[in-house]
Amino acid sequence: MSLKNIAAVSILCATFALPAWAEEQQVASGETAAASAPAEAAEEAAPDMHFKYQSGDVLLPNKVATLHLGEKYRYLDAAETDRLLVAWGNESDTSTQGSIIPASVDPMGETGWAVILTYEDNGHIDDSDAKDIDYKEMLADMKAETEEHNKARREANYPTVHLVDWAEQPHYDAASKTLYWAKELDFEGSEVHTLNYDVRVLGREDVLSMNAVASMDQLAQIRSDMRPLIQVAEFNQGFRYAEFNEKTDRLAEYGLGALIAGGVAAKLGLFAKIAPFFKFIVMGLVALGAGAFKLFGRKKDTAA
Repeated sequence: MSLKNIAAVSILCATFALPAWAEEQQVASGETAAASAPAEAAEEAAPDMHFKYQSGDVLLPNKVATLHLGEKYRYLDAAETDRLLVAWGNESDTSTQGSIIPASVDPMGETGWAVILTYEDNGHIDDSDAKDIDYKEMLADMKAETEEHNKARREANYPTVHLVDWAEQPHYDAASKTLYWAKELDFEGSEVHTLNYDVRVLGREDVLSMNAVASMDQLAQIRSDMRPLIQVAEFNQGFRYAEFNEKTDRLAEYGLGALIAGGVAAKLGLFAKIAPFFKFIVMGLVALGAGAFKLFGRKKDTAA
């Protein structure tokens, strides 16, 4: 079985840049394929996937937020996103809030990707620590935590993952209550580094997570398409950050820093692109901090 690489994202994933699978086709009659055209006889093209896109203003399934997509983005609901994830080689997962795909991007194409949407309702996050976070120190702590978890991964025969650097240092937009950052990851066995780009939109008692994963050489493209997402998602009336009531609403047990580092209560999505012709979406714990990531299954390319 050979693997035809495509890029994705995430959200979650990540980032995600993900592969499509193509199967080698045996000659049923037993005849030998012509030497002049072995590729045509040996490999079957990736399946033709047709997705049901939505555009304009889209109310998310949980009803707490609306996407204002305009002409630049398209939306896939949870069921269609599940089809996409499975097509990329993941296990089925219908728990997302769907996905966003730039209108100019073919998610099944060679450089296709998507932004996976998830939702966390762990309480209102106090953003008062935004100006006090030392991101250089945070990165060092995250690297140390990652290496600690790699010890367990080696024992469990899973590939290790290393946090290389910020691909984009965290930024918090206080006006829109939006946090965004990007990480450069190195997965064992990969010939290219992985980009994990994250956007978090804070609500009254919850966080909307947008996660995209691609290869590092797509950073400029992903950054260009992810930045406008800060304005795309809007919490609906009754769910907005400013409507928090300290007398009745829940307060999260972590702050902005934990959203980035992966606090115990902050469950972040990770979709991991490994390399052309080789893909894992890693199972097990890949914690860049104290918390656990929600992970999606794995598939290996098998030699024909």
